[in-house]
Amino acid sequence: MRQDCGRQGLADKATRGGGAAVTSEKAAGATSVRRPDQADMGWEYAPAPESREIVSIAREYWLFVNGEFSPAQGSKTFATVNPATEEPLARVALAGGRDVDRAVSAARTAYEQVWGPMPGAERAKYLYRIARILQERSREFAVLESIDNGKPIKETRDVDIPLAAAHFFYYAGWADKLDYAGFGPDPRSLGVAGQVIPWNFPLLMAAWKLAPALAAGNTCVLKPAETTPLSALLLAEVCQQAELPPGVVNVLTGAGDTGAAVVAHPGVDKVAFTGSTEVGIAIAQAIAGSGKKLTLELGGKAANVVFDDAPVEQAIEGIVNGIFFNQGHVCCAGSRLLVQESVAEHVVDRLRRRLATLRLGDPLDKNTDIGAINSRQQLDKITELSAAGEADGAHRWSPPCDSPGSASRTGSPARRSSGPCSRC
Repeated sequence: MRQDCGRQGLADKATRGGGAAVTSEKAAGATSVRRPDQADMGWEYAPAPESREIVSIAREYWLFVNGEFSPAQGSKTFATVNPATEEPLARVALAGGRDVDRAVSAARTAYEQVWGPMPGAERAKYLYRIARILQERSREFAVLESIDNGKPIKETRDVDIPLAAAHFFYYAGWADKLDYAGFGPDPRSLGVAGQVIPWNFPLLMAAWKLAPALAAGNTCVLKPAETTPLSALLLAEVCQQAELPPGVVNVLTGAGDTGAAVVAHPGVDKVAFTGSTEVGIAIAQAIAGSGKKLTLELGGKAANVVFDDAPVEQAIEGIVNGIFFNQGHVCCAGSRLLVQESVAEHVVDRLRRRLATLRLGDPLDKNTDIGAINSRQQLDKITELSAAGEADGAHRWSPPCDSPGSASRTGSPARRSSGPCSRC
């Protein structure tokens, strides 16, 4: 999903562009981070890195089809990287058309023979198991998500993973109560759901898609984003651990062509997509007239509006959270700021002071507020939009900070000195 922070949001507002797209864990872990508001207080934040040892990343990952991990037909793979260092993490199977065929076939068989006829109370037991295992392995998931996605560990630890477990718990409770869900008496499941999710909340989006579909008696073919496939594959391992019947959940990794094949497959009864508006429109056009059900959750622009009677400090917190949470990688990120003229100068001044306190750095450091932009492609897009806004007359401002520099080919970190920084 593309989050465009460009022309509208640049005037007197720090850009989220760049973030820590190539920050080095070694660099962030080697020095203390001094915040501007601490300069006269004589104290600093010491590094507080989370250990990577809690999670074991394999050299190669396969597709999860019919309850087992297997290579893609043709054995094609692609690389997934740590966006904070651009370090290659693993090779991941690239699913093709034949892989989609066998995943949909496995999901159909599981739906007709096992999961669809299963009583809701029995389905709930599996969802409860998945939720409990997610809680038990929450630290492992949090670290893996930060490494593969680039978001700060305090967000994966305190937001993404707990909410993912909570979704499975919640929908487990609904599995035997569908008669009271508002769909009339004796509601029926649809069949096989093809689900395509984005990279901004990889595990949480998987939970959003899988949990309600499974509770209602559907089986699933899930296609995670190509830049963040690892937590979905670890979730597949959890499905094995929970002894979910084979074929109920299938995970196909790959790029846009894989997602398009899932969407277009005639054996899919329902399509659920979260991502960009452009791709959502293309999906709606592709399945028009097919009889498939469709759910789209698409990205958009959102604005913070501040009037003269607003409590300024609370407004500032809302503005900062709205645009800098998850590096701004949110469907409804507050990428525009509209302020009543009579208080504009005061609000902008307070906003600049607040932005100067944000800590930019290693996603695995528990002190980090802003981690890494998810991919080089996203960083380039943000940089392009920022430059376009500036060319159109917007004024660029960034707080003084230590900005992570580009890692060398050998992995040695570089750091820019303190001063006005266009990537804070």
